[in-house]
Amino acid sequence: MSSALVGDRPGPAAATAAPAPARRTRLVALPEVRWAALATAAFLLAFPLDLAGAPAWAWGPLYALCYAAGGWEPGVAGLRALRERSLDVDLLMVVAALGAAAIGQFLDGGLLIVIFAVSGALEALATRRTADSVRGLLDLAPAMAVRVRPEGADGAEGVEGAAGGEERVAADALRIGDIVLVRPGERLPADGAVLDGSSEVDQATITGEPLPVAKEVGDEVFAGTLNGTGALRVRVGRDPADSVIARIVTMVEEASETKAPTQLFIEKVEQRYSVGVVVATLALFVVPLALGAAFTETLLRAMTFMIVASPCAVVLATMPPLLSAIANAGRHGVLVKSAVVMERLGAVTKVALDKTGTLTEGAPRLTDIRTLPGAGLTEDEVLALAAAAEHPSEHPLARAVVRAARERGLALAAAGDFAAAPGRGVRAVVAGRVVRVGSPDRLLDTADEASRTSVMAVDAMTRPAADGDARTVVLVVVDDVPTALLRLADLPRAGAAEAVAGLRGLTGSSPVLLTGDTFDAAARLAQETGIEDVRAGLLPQDKVAAVREWEERGERVLVVGDGVNDAPALAAAHSGIAMGRTGSDLTLETADAVVVRDELATVPAVVALSRRARRVVVQNLVIASVCIGALVIWDLAGHLPLPLGVAGHEGSTILVGLNGLRLLRSSAWRHGGDTT
Repeated sequence: MSSALVGDRPGPAAATAAPAPARRTRLVALPEVRWAALATAAFLLAFPLDLAGAPAWAWGPLYALCYAAGGWEPGVAGLRALRERSLDVDLLMVVAALGAAAIGQFLDGGLLIVIFAVSGALEALATRRTADSVRGLLDLAPAMAVRVRPEGADGAEGVEGAAGGEERVAADALRIGDIVLVRPGERLPADGAVLDGSSEVDQATITGEPLPVAKEVGDEVFAGTLNGTGALRVRVGRDPADSVIARIVTMVEEASETKAPTQLFIEKVEQRYSVGVVVATLALFVVPLALGAAFTETLLRAMTFMIVASPCAVVLATMPPLLSAIANAGRHGVLVKSAVVMERLGAVTKVALDKTGTLTEGAPRLTDIRTLPGAGLTEDEVLALAAAAEHPSEHPLARAVVRAARERGLALAAAGDFAAAPGRGVRAVVAGRVVRVGSPDRLLDTADEASRTSVMAVDAMTRPAADGDARTVVLVVVDDVPTALLRLADLPRAGAAEAVAGLRGLTGSSPVLLTGDTFDAAARLAQETGIEDVRAGLLPQDKVAAVREWEERGERVLVVGDGVNDAPALAAAHSGIAMGRTGSDLTLETADAVVVRDELATVPAVVALSRRARRVVVQNLVIASVCIGALVIWDLAGHLPLPLGVAGHEGSTILVGLNGLRLLRSSAWRHGGDTT
C-alpha cells in the first residue's frame, strides 16, 4: 500500500520529528515484473492476430517471445530443481505449454505461461514490499541521540558535537545506563525510564493509546515514541537491539515465517501431481512404441494427454472466483492483496479487534459542555474562549476543542501570553481575559473549597453511572473562576456495533477487544459495541501471545488493527486486516487486506464474500475435475481426437471461468454482507 493512505498529523513538532518513510519498491525494479509484463504484452498482441487468421509469420514470433519471456525463469528454476531430484509444477506448466505449441496449440500454451508469470510477479512484489516496510519500521527510532556525558568526562573521539555536558552519538551506540536528553518534539532514541523532567509522550506506535501520556520521573518510555512539550532526561534501560520497536520487527519476521508449513503442504501436492502427469505422459509414449505402435500417432496421443491433463481448468477454477471477489471488494473499499488472502478470510473462526483507530475514530472529540454555577457565560462563549486559548497548542485534546468551535461556526479571538505546562494544560490571554484550560485536579490546586466542591458536583452529575467512564474531563477557568467542564472522548466508529454483530454471526463467537489502552476505556467501548471479551493494557508481544494461544487451540484468527503495535499480531494471525486511513505504514504492508475508507462494516462483508467465493471454488473444482477426469479416461481407454480434446479442455476452462466471474456482480457484495 502506498503511504499516501496514511495521514500525518499537522504541526511543526510532528513535521520535524516525523520518521523517514519506508523505502518503496518500484514496480519495474523487479525482474519478475518486467518479464511478466513482456510476456503479457506479447500474448495480447499475438492473440487477436491469431484469432483473425493472420499469417503465422505475424503472430508466431510474438508467441515465441511470450513463451521465452514468461517461461525461461520457471524453466531454469525447474531444471535446477531436477538436479536436486525435485519436480515442481512450474516446470510442468512450461513443458505443457511447449507440448501444446508442438502440436499447434499456441494459444493454450501462451495463456498458461502468462498466468504463471503474472502470479510469480505478484508474489515477488508482495515479498519485497513487506521486507522494505519491516526495515522501514526501524526509522521510527532516530539515528542520533544526545547523550549526557558524566561530569568531567572527556569528549569521545569521533562523536558529533562532543562539547560541554552533551554529545551526539549514534543511537545504536547507546548502552544500558547511558543518560540521554530528549528535547520537545523529538523522538526517543531508546527504551528506558525518565530520570528528570516531565512531558507528555505520544506512544501510540507502541501501545495504541489515542492520547499522549504524561511522563514523570520513574515512568517507562519507549524508543520511537514522540516527546511532547517538555524536556526529558532518560536513563537507557535496554540495549537498542532489544528495544520494543526492534522486537516488533523481529516478531513480524518470525510470525510471517510461521505460515511456511501451509506452503510446504501445497508444494508436496504439486510435486506429486507433477510427477504423476510426467510419468503418465512418458508411459503413454514409451509403452506403445515398445509394442510397435506408430511414432506419430503415439506422440499425438501423449501430447493430447499432456494437454487434457494440464491443470488450466483447475487454475481457472480457483482464480476467477477469488479474483472476482477481490475486484468486487475493491469497488467497495477493501483492498485484498492476493487470491490466497481472499480464500483464507473465509476460514476465520475468531476475530480480534484493536481499539483506537479501529473500533474508534482514533482522535478525541468534544462530547458535551457543562457550565458551572455562577459562570455567567453561555456554552458557545465558553467554547470560544477555550478554543482561542488552545489554538496555539498541538495537543490532541486542544485540536478537538478547536475543531468543535469551528464546527459551531464560532469566531476565535487571538490569544496572547500563551504558555503550556505538560500534564496541567494551557494558559492564555483572550480578549483581555485570562483563560486556563486543563486538568481539573491541577487547576483546582489553588481554588477555594467552594469552587472545588462546585466543580466536583457538576462532574459527578454528568458522569455516566456505568463503571469505567472513558471520557476525558477538561476544566475551563476564566479570570481565576472555574467556568465550565468540557468532556472529550475517542468515539466509536459509525457502524461499529453492527460490524461486531455481523462478525459474531459469521464466526459464531463474540469478537475480542485487544488494546494497549486502559481497561476502563476498553470496557466502556466494549459495552457500547457489544463485545464481551476485553483484554487491555497489552504491549505488542502480549497481543501476539493471545493470537498464538487461540491458534494453538485450533482457531483461525482474524486480527483487525491500524497501529504499528498491531503489526506483529497481524502477521501472527491466520489473516489480518488494516484500517487504511489511520493505519501505519508497516501495518498496511503486513496486513493481508486494507479497509481503504475505514468503514468497519466492510470487514464482516468481505469475510462473508470470501466464504461465498470459497463455495464457488469448490463448485469449479468439481466441474474441472469431472471434465479433466472424463477426458483423461477417454484418452486412456479409447482414442480421443485431438480437436475434441482441446475443445473439451477449453470448454471446461471457459465454464469454470464464467462461473467464477459471477462474483463480479454488485449483488455478490450485498449478499456478502449477510451473516448466513
